[in-house]
Amino acid sequence: MSPSPSPALSGRPRLLAAGAAAVTVVLWASAFVSIRSAGDAYAPGALALGRLLSGAVVLGLICLVRREGLPPRSAWRGIAISGVLWFGFYMVALNWGEQQVDAGTAALVVNVGPILIALLGARLLGDVMPPRLLAGMAVSFAGAVTVGLSMSGAGGASVLGVVLCLLAAGAYAAGVVAQKPALGRASALQVTTWGCAVGAVVCLPFAGQLARQAADAPLSATLNMVYLGVFPTALAFTTWAYALARTTASRMGATTYAVPALVVLMSWLALDEVPGPLTLVGGVLCLAGVAVSRSRARVRAAAVRDGAERRPESPARARR
Repeated sequence: MSPSPSPALSGRPRLLAAGAAAVTVVLWASAFVSIRSAGDAYAPGALALGRLLSGAVVLGLICLVRREGLPPRSAWRGIAISGVLWFGFYMVALNWGEQQVDAGTAALVVNVGPILIALLGARLLGDVMPPRLLAGMAVSFAGAVTVGLSMSGAGGASVLGVVLCLLAAGAYAAGVVAQKPALGRASALQVTTWGCAVGAVVCLPFAGQLARQAADAPLSATLNMVYLGVFPTALAFTTWAYALARTTASRMGATTYAVPALVVLMSWLALDEVPGPLTLVGGVLCLAGVAVSRSRARVRAAAVRDGAERRPESPARARR
């Protein structure tokens, strides 16, 4: 994969990219609550397929309305890799892993993902890893560990569950790094739509299981599965791709460290799970780390502006 530098943004484009990243983080956090509900009625593979089919239908309709054509041939490699690893394998592995370990352990292990994204991004995409980004990721990871430990139940972990969560984190990281170059050749909507379609094809072996379980599942579980497809998949993966096209993979990966903090808040509000003091401290650390990792762009932009204002005019320009 060749390096794919992101353009420097300022003003309205930067705010739109930040807003897209915020939408992604909020919706991905809500997915953990919905997965917990739908997972009681649907097996991991069936839930992943139902989610991807729902997302693919919505994305396909949007593409028809917007008259989006097929992505260019040069984008298909990244779309296919991210579709297989991130949309397909990741969702099945995460659903399965969360059935084997408690939520705290799953959140702790999966949050290795942003670190892997940073390492792969630096190696394969030429992403710069400035001190602020590294410091922010360290603070956020410490917060994720704190949240995970505070939510882990005694004896709730299994070797299989931890391995599945680690595989999910690796697939997530590889999928993001593969997706980044594709976004330089195709639109965020194209990359997301066809990545979701590829993931659905990968999960088709679970179609019989999905049909059987959908016949017996309570309506609430099925609605949660559809919600996962429409919002945390169709919408959130598109806003993710939009933001990723405008920044580095490493910085976007660090942004997802806000997810554990929001999961704690949503579980509190939606499931009446009151967080303990240690959980709250971990959530604050997650958010503080994201703020630190995202702050460099503003500092650098200000420095560039100051430098431009103070740069002396060249003699040739002065004579004009």
